[in-house]
Amino acid sequence: MSARNDVPPDTLGVELTEDGVAVTYLDDREAFYRGVPETVAGSVRTAPGKEVHVLITDATETQGVLVYVNDLNTHDDILETTGVGRVIVDDGDEESLFPGVVAHVDSHRVEVDVDTAAVDGRVFVFEEDELDERSYEIVADE
Repeated sequence: MSARNDVPPDTLGVELTEDGVAVTYLDDREAFYRGVPETVAGSVRTAPGKEVHVLITDATETQGVLVYVNDLNTHDDILETTGVGRVIVDDGDEESLFPGVVAHVDSHRVEVDVDTAAVDGRVFVFEEDELDERSYEIVADE
């Protein structure tokens, strides 16, 4: 699919605010995902061609791992210095992002499935492109 490699994530600082979700990289820069994430049960399926970032927090909600799914733009060394991970998933395949969190790709759409019983913290999915940003929190099925 690409010349890019999988890169394991490091633990990053996380702050959940009423305006969105802030992630502090290892190099002390910050990414801010605006807006209150929409709550969805079990899984999220993104639109085709979007950048997809998945944040899994710990139980304290102050730390977590951030993984880019199928990011082809960011060089490995930048990911390694920021602590952000990357997973490349071929069409029709799936990859584990974290215990209890799996990404599937079908027709350029990324689906993130969560076994909420296996995850102590919270799982957020951010999908974006130059025109639009959407954010979701995956919760247990009712």
